Amino acid sequence: MASTYTPLGVELQATGENAGTWGTKTNTNLQILEQISGGFTQQALTSGGTVNLSVSDGSTGAVLSHRMIEFTGSLSGNAVVTIPLDVQTFYFLRNSSSGSYTVQFKYVTGSGDSFTFAADDKGDQLVFAAANDGTNPDIITLAFGDGDVTTTGTQTLTNKTLTAPKIADAGFIADANGAEQIIFQTTSSAVNELEVTNAATGNPPILGASGETNVDVHIKPKGSGETRIGTGAAAATLTTSGAHDLVLDTNSGSNSGSITITDGANGDISVAPNGIGRVSLGAGAIQQLTEKITVSATAATGTINYDVITQAVLYFTSAASGNFTVNFRGDGSNTLNSIMDTGESLTTAFLVTNTGTPYYNNAVTIDGSSITPEWQGGSAPSAGNANSIDVYTYTIIKTGDATFTALAAQTQFA
Repeated sequence: MASTYTPLGVELQATGENAGTWGTKTNTNLQILEQISGGFTQQALTSGGTVNLSVSDGSTGAVLSHRMIEFTGSLSGNAVVTIPLDVQTFYFLRNSSSGSYTVQFKYVTGSGDSFTFAADDKGDQLVFAAANDGTNPDIITLAFGDGDVTTTGTQTLTNKTLTAPKIADAGFIADANGAEQIIFQTTSSAVNELEVTNAATGNPPILGASGETNVDVHIKPKGSGETRIGTGAAAATLTTSGAHDLVLDTNSGSNSGSITITDGANGDISVAPNGIGRVSLGAGAIQQLTEKITVSATAATGTINYDVITQAVLYFTSAASGNFTVNFRGDGSNTLNSIMDTGESLTTAFLVTNTGTPYYNNAVTIDGSSITPEWQGGSAPSAGNANSIDVYTYTIIKTGDATFTALAAQTQFA
């Protein structure tokens, strides 16, 4: 009875056969088994073509009968490598070909599963040739190499912990399309860095600085680019963390530049202190300013509360019906004394309409307490001006706690 052979070329000798050569054939079989269990070989690929790996019965050296196969060659087209339908074993495959083309490993015929190295995949893969069907056997891709990070392969990392990864100078994290999303620049002997901290419900994530005791965060546009905040769909708020001042300065506090706040076309810029807080301007020029005015169809008479928090100009458009007292206060909840510091002053105007029978301001109080103003010209008015608008201006100076000096004037406009 003649010898038979396995799909990988091992000779199965019949009883009583091969007298005188049995030892040599057995040694060859052992060498083939050694190749199958741990042998390494290379296989040159054919650009745009197919390489059929075939069995070499009773002989060593067949690429098919090696545990690890490295594919080589410079490709100008996709390549295919096939094995016979009856081969059942596993392979370590390595794609060392050059050129951006795929390499497919499959059975020689049939529609079973196969494995394909992607055009940019120059890595390793463990596959099992199952021979699980006589017509359409499968090449089963095993989970070896899929999750490994290689120096040249492209892998997707999921649920991996990176403790201290190093990124080269000008290296970057890419987006889904491979374009730069974050570029890292290196500074020699760096000691300061950014920290990114996530947050629980109701709290914002933090982009902060760490390193030395006091470290700035530098946001640097390119060229003449701008630094933008906000969503673009709602008002943007710039605020402090905690009850601290918000300071804008130039050139790291050396104040060698200007601060410009520009609104949209014909838009307003509001500086609104909280409660009775004040807006303080240092030495400099104000080019244009408007004041808040209250226009009321009210006739001046009796005691008129002038709320300086509400307006700087008060205009009564109805004819005065009697002489009147002007009482200056912050507003219905705040005294003037409480909103002014010693050494501060404010100036207001009160416009009073008079017809044929005029009336005038015959008394002034501050927070309900009488005060005698110093009137322009040296004497207080004793009458109003008929058929006119009398404009009363008052400059109130706080000289001490609940102590004021008032300068007043009456001017006729007709």
